[in-house]
Amino acid sequence: MSIPTVLSTPSARTGTLPTVLTGVFITILDFFIVNVAIPAIQRDLHAGTAAVEWVVAGYGLAYGSGLVLGGRLGDIAGRRRMFAIGLALFTAASVACGLAPTPATLIAARIAQGVSAALLTPQVLAILRATYSGSAQARAINAYALTMGLAAVFGQLAGGLIIQADLFGLGWRACFLINVPIGAVALALVGRVVPESRSEGAVRLDLGGTALVTVGLVAVLLPLIEGREQGWPAWIWLSFALAAALFAAYGRRRHDAPLIDPAMFGERAFTAGLFTQLAFTMGMSAYFLIFALYVQDGRHLDALQAGLIFIPIGAGYLAGSLLAPRLAARLGRQVIALGGLTRAAGLAALLALVAQDRPLGWLVPALLLDGLGMGLALAPIMSTVLARVSPRHIGSAAGVLTTTQQVGSALGVGAVGIVFYGAVADGVGPAFRHGLVYLIAVTLLISALVQLLPRATGPGRP
Repeated sequence: MSIPTVLSTPSARTGTLPTVLTGVFITILDFFIVNVAIPAIQRDLHAGTAAVEWVVAGYGLAYGSGLVLGGRLGDIAGRRRMFAIGLALFTAASVACGLAPTPATLIAARIAQGVSAALLTPQVLAILRATYSGSAQARAINAYALTMGLAAVFGQLAGGLIIQADLFGLGWRACFLINVPIGAVALALVGRVVPESRSEGAVRLDLGGTALVTVGLVAVLLPLIEGREQGWPAWIWLSFALAAALFAAYGRRRHDAPLIDPAMFGERAFTAGLFTQLAFTMGMSAYFLIFALYVQDGRHLDALQAGLIFIPIGAGYLAGSLLAPRLAARLGRQVIALGGLTRAAGLAALLALVAQDRPLGWLVPALLLDGLGMGLALAPIMSTVLARVSPRHIGSAAGVLTTTQQVGSALGVGAVGIVFYGAVADGVGPAFRHGLVYLIAVTLLISALVQLLPRATGPGRP
């Protein structure tokens, strides 16, 4: 993939963008690529169902609950430094995953990957926000969204290709070990091409607030990840209640440098943008889940064939991401609404085609339209959320934004799981159609939430 050069300030360098985006790519890819490797992992390590679930859930839980802290550490200690540390730890954890001899070792290594990703990921948006300005910043954030979306869309395809190729006889282990040369090269470049930035003035970490927010996020994400699989037992609701109590306790705290500055939420672009991002990720992650289930269990494709069917979505996403900056400069916030409406149209067309049980080739135009809508919406949402945040809090804001993405993903998967599995007794096809109805509603919600944004806010606008 070609990353555009978008130099705009004296601190920006030619290799800055591709280097930091490499970190984003491998962390997002590892979130999705493991789904294809699960059957092989289960056979090779003789892993039970619970262990296999935690290979996936351990990464997501550690990642989602550590993002706000990771962003704040970048504000305090330096964003380039925290990016480099996170990348080095992620690369080392990938080695541990690839060499894991037992399920317990693999789970521990996956949790370490998640912690490392939480340290790395929020630095990227903060570096882009601090390094670029004006239209160059919008292009840089668009490249970030493009990288993130393509890693998510093609994660399953990449996993299928790697496992089928059986690189050096490594099987599923290559899905993790492939991160090592990529991470090593990026790490070698960080010191030379990524400028350092941090908050102005001396800022100390709010340890008490950090504990409250981190444990609170675990208490939110754990039931969202595990709830449906376990039939929503009583501990799920106790965990949600604990999370509410912890966040309320954090809200009552007073600190001269809070982990999350409440003043950020006084900016309408930030708050409304977060809700829009939440709705977007609720629809995107849930869609990837039930579409993969439909083509594999309903249309009986293998993992590689199922990955190939995602190509039209990726092509549409690429086109939408390339169009988004130009449309955003003209339409402002309404480019996000346009993306939501385009996606809803694609999903509605897909619903009609699936209801008629059309051959998979007939689905391609609907999948292209769906991907186009995703690409039009994602980067402008992120640009809007970060547009008016003070440079002092940009790392913290990036952590909040990426945490919102993870909460939205877990919430969307949990919600669509209830809808999908509640109807699966009638067949995978009918269950998928029920899921699509839910997804269309969530996608239309994006276009409604956009109207809460300030009129002048948008990528390329003041």
